[in-house]
Amino acid sequence: MSPDDDDFRDPEDDAPDSGRLIRLNKYLADHGIASRRKCDELIAKGKVTIDGEIVTELGTKVDPNVQQIDVDGVVLKPERTELRYYLLHKPRGVVCTNERREARMRAIDLVTDPAKGRIYTVGRLDEDSTGLILLTNDGEFSNRIAHPRYGVTKTYSVKLRGRIEGEAIEKVQKGVRLAEGWTAPAFVKVLKRTNEWSLLTCTLNEGKNREVRRMFAAVGYNVLTLRRTHIGTLSDRSLHEGQWRALLRAEVAELLGQSKASGRAAPLDDKRKDPRTRFFATQAPQGPGPERRGVRSGDKYRRDRRRSLERVQPREDQGRRGRGDRRRKLREIGRDPAPLGPKGPPKKTGGKWKKWGSS
Repeated sequence: MSPDDDDFRDPEDDAPDSGRLIRLNKYLADHGIASRRKCDELIAKGKVTIDGEIVTELGTKVDPNVQQIDVDGVVLKPERTELRYYLLHKPRGVVCTNERREARMRAIDLVTDPAKGRIYTVGRLDEDSTGLILLTNDGEFSNRIAHPRYGVTKTYSVKLRGRIEGEAIEKVQKGVRLAEGWTAPAFVKVLKRTNEWSLLTCTLNEGKNREVRRMFAAVGYNVLTLRRTHIGTLSDRSLHEGQWRALLRAEVAELLGQSKASGRAAPLDDKRKDPRTRFFATQAPQGPGPERRGVRSGDKYRRDRRRSLERVQPREDQGRRGRGDRRRKLREIGRDPAPLGPKGPPKKTGGKWKKWGSS
């Protein structure tokens, strides 16, 4: 589900005089069927029935406590399903789709939680890209994280073919023009450059279809590898490719707290008329921020840090002068102490030990 597929919140859904009636697409999205826009497509295709009758009119309102709603023959219960939130490190070759007839491995198939129910991805990563992606059955959460008007940043590690120069970086940072309009300003940080390739990080507020690849292609550079490393402050430090974990309640609240924008922001082709331009110009993304560590990873980090410092501490018997000390200690270990004389320890004369009183 890409950001363009998400629908906007309808004020009538929260109106006090609406009673028990709720929009059909919102009711389907709350049950984890899909985003509201996708639910509208299901309704238009005639796959949703109310009390056994097919409904194709958009904007229909229903009373879940009285009416029976079916989607492809599956009856939806009036109670809302338990909300699920997962973080997945998507490998290469995995697609972000819920199509049942898809022959390739899907991202939802990698989440092996038996209680996950019907979940879908928040945004998309193309098949050749790797990195973090969220999966959930909460339509409102998905909209808040994926839609650019809420400003939740996504950070990517990008490897380009060739040596990127400052002029191209400035164009990407200011925004480039794509087929569907101008991109929002991005935060770009160069990590390493050679004549053959360049490694950098790119932080965005939005997520158009294959946006990172198309942005750098517009300035003349092809992307070799692309990995999403951060979603807001969530990091991929604790997850290897193909691994997943459930989000903590505090992490869900933190992600929702990062969504700062509100109101309608219809996509416009002309950058000069785009109301988001002024917002992103004053609040450009500043990178992923502090990385989150696991609950018990702090002790392990401090222990590994202490061991690494102990490894680099110089020993007393190291170096050229230390070699002599080591030889001296080894010689003394195998030597038998000489007997003590009446006037104390014997003296060494001519390389041999000599007893007192002996000639």
